[in-house]
Amino acid sequence: MRYAVLVFLTLSAFAQSPRKQGSPLESLPKNIEVLTHFGERADFSPSNAEVAFMAKSFGDAFVIDLKTRAIRCLTCSIPGAAFLRVMHLSNGDYVLIGAEKFTDIRTSRGRDNELWYLSRKPGSKPVKLGQKMSEGAAISKKSMLISFSETSGQNPELPRGASSLIVAEVDLSGPAPTLKDKRIVRSSPDNSCTLEAQDFFDNDRKMTYTCYEREGHASVWTIDLETRQNLNQTQSIGSYNEVEGIFPDGQHACVESDQQGVRMGATKLFRDIDIWKLKLDGTGKSFERLTYFNDYEGWKASNPVVSTDGKMMAFQVARGADEAGVGYGILLMHFKK
Repeated sequence: MRYAVLVFLTLSAFAQSPRKQGSPLESLPKNIEVLTHFGERADFSPSNAEVAFMAKSFGDAFVIDLKTRAIRCLTCSIPGAAFLRVMHLSNGDYVLIGAEKFTDIRTSRGRDNELWYLSRKPGSKPVKLGQKMSEGAAISKKSMLISFSETSGQNPELPRGASSLIVAEVDLSGPAPTLKDKRIVRSSPDNSCTLEAQDFFDNDRKMTYTCYEREGHASVWTIDLETRQNLNQTQSIGSYNEVEGIFPDGQHACVESDQQGVRMGATKLFRDIDIWKLKLDGTGKSFERLTYFNDYEGWKASNPVVSTDGKMMAFQVARGADEAGVGYGILLMHFKK
């Protein structure tokens, strides 16, 4: 009985323990370094030689050379750039995601959000791919395959609350870049599961995606693009689980999760996330915490991506009070051998 009471009191104290004051940047582990003091939404190049990132939401895209640490702007010659994401294609070019012009946060991030192609050649201008889309995209590091989702906000033909997960290829064979072979691989009839593509794996035969659920919850899913089998990877784990970067073994993925908030006895869902490593075996039992930023009051770590050799993870420092995706600098975690 005494042991049971002791365990109860210990767990109660942990659940009620306040978060630390100060900044997580003041006590970083030895395997984490600050790469930039500004920016958000990092993405590794296929060769891992550089990291692309956004200066801010509805802003310009940059890249940093990981060897020299030289930073250059990709879109600063474009007046009024209002992009949200920059990602590498397998051929070294880029995909930009965002609106043609900024109207307001809701409109520009939703209805007007679209895909753009940007050549890596100096002086190149973004070219529309003729596709409105919701949130982010999955882009292969091995082929020109791309996946994205549509909601009724971008496609009025969809019922209100419905969403579709689409796979296509970026085609550079013509006079202008286009998308070809577009096909819907999963549909959701309502907002009980709003779809967002994340990463291809298993030689592009499979893909991770997030299912945004009602009441601010989210879960991690995978789809076999050949058999169309879908698998919930985070059943009954925490409240908010958004899949992010894939590990090169195709067996693990980074997840923005509020598990630590749930264990503390209170969570603000996506505002109380840290980065976890999930084994994609369908059980949801292998979940390893990678960052501890949310142990500090008002802070979180988010938007992780893993290098194609599995040696590094780039992510951003963020504040819980801000909207999803907002960041205040890119960090590198070096994985221990």
